[in-house]
Amino acid sequence: MDLKYLNSFILAGILLASCQGQREMNEQEMEKFEAGTFGYDLNFLKAKDSVIVLKNKSGDGQLIVSPRYQGKVFTSTAEGLAGKSFGWINYKAFDAAPDPHMNAYGGEDRLWLGPEGGKFSLYFKPGTTMDFEHWHTPPAIDTEAWNTVSASDKKVSLAKPMELQNYAGTLLKLTVTRDIEVIENSGIESQLGITLTDSVRSIAFQTTNAIINTDIKEWNEQTGAPCLWNLDMLTPSPEAVIVVPYREEQAGKVATTDYFGEIAADRIRYTKGVLLFRADGRSRGKLGIGPQRAKNIAGSYDGNNLLTITLFDLDARATYLNQEWTVNKDPFAGDAVNAYNDGPLATGGQLGPFYELESVSPAAFLKPGEKLVHRHSVFHFTGSREQLDQISEKVLGISLDEIGSAFEK
Repeated sequence: MDLKYLNSFILAGILLASCQGQREMNEQEMEKFEAGTFGYDLNFLKAKDSVIVLKNKSGDGQLIVSPRYQGKVFTSTAEGLAGKSFGWINYKAFDAAPDPHMNAYGGEDRLWLGPEGGKFSLYFKPGTTMDFEHWHTPPAIDTEAWNTVSASDKKVSLAKPMELQNYAGTLLKLTVTRDIEVIENSGIESQLGITLTDSVRSIAFQTTNAIINTDIKEWNEQTGAPCLWNLDMLTPSPEAVIVVPYREEQAGKVATTDYFGEIAADRIRYTKGVLLFRADGRSRGKLGIGPQRAKNIAGSYDGNNLLTITLFDLDARATYLNQEWTVNKDPFAGDAVNAYNDGPLATGGQLGPFYELESVSPAAFLKPGEKLVHRHSVFHFTGSREQLDQISEKVLGISLDEIGSAFEK
């Protein structure tokens, strides 16, 4: 055998043995933690990417950021490696064949761009029918790696240049940036107007997302314009309920409830300016609330001592994009906050199950070089039910008992 090829053969064998050894080590590491814990998920993700772990001052609050998987915050915990893992992770997706529609890896905060549907959609090729068969997530926000600009134990900054064609045929050239930063307890208290006690454990983080027009032409109502879109994928349960406060004083319908067909009436409740939506992962449905009706806050309670709250930018005077899968509605009259419950598809398969809390930015009507920013924060609380109830009442305007009894038969 030629010496050059022999050396290559030996090197390949060494690399293969190294990879096998690394895989065995990761499997052994995962065995140290039960499935559902943060440590288990951290070891799983370490085998897939050079993940970045951010920690709060105590070190008990941690979160995992993945540059390889589009800058996702995959999951977090309030109680260290052995604590509960809060994000939804789709383990089987990492080794599966690529999905042409969406690779649902999971992520308790992932960043997409909109609009999903409408005459300026980024998910349907020009002229195609807006149905699941023709729906395809752009690779830049689905499968491609993002660039790490900087990282510390408290904050990471990422960026991704991209070119996207919308349904109208416009080529959009842009760069998206994303800063993810831990929020310490003092910041949690000031942002939510609450007081934390020793009986509650918490983790929180803020994402600051920006879109920059890097083209030589402006984005307007003729070309179409994208928007920033934060989606928090969380684990469903039979008792989980999404909580979306809204402005009762505003006229008109409270919510759009027919994104994927009308949501069954027994899965939604309206009470005291709060919309409640079942998050059991058993029936696919999405709803949204427009900027005049919406508040800049939403949340969920999983029925198992976990309260989640999201806080985000909202401008009631701005133009929000209609993301429904139709070209027959005004593309510039859309929702500012959304919620999704996963369920079986018409084909019989299912993306999850998971549920989502979502917020979007206004339309990015930008001239060349201009930037639009959208901030979206996630807060998790676990511990004393009495204290969680006080937080829910204060922030979401509803008690845990009211949430828990909303869908009792």
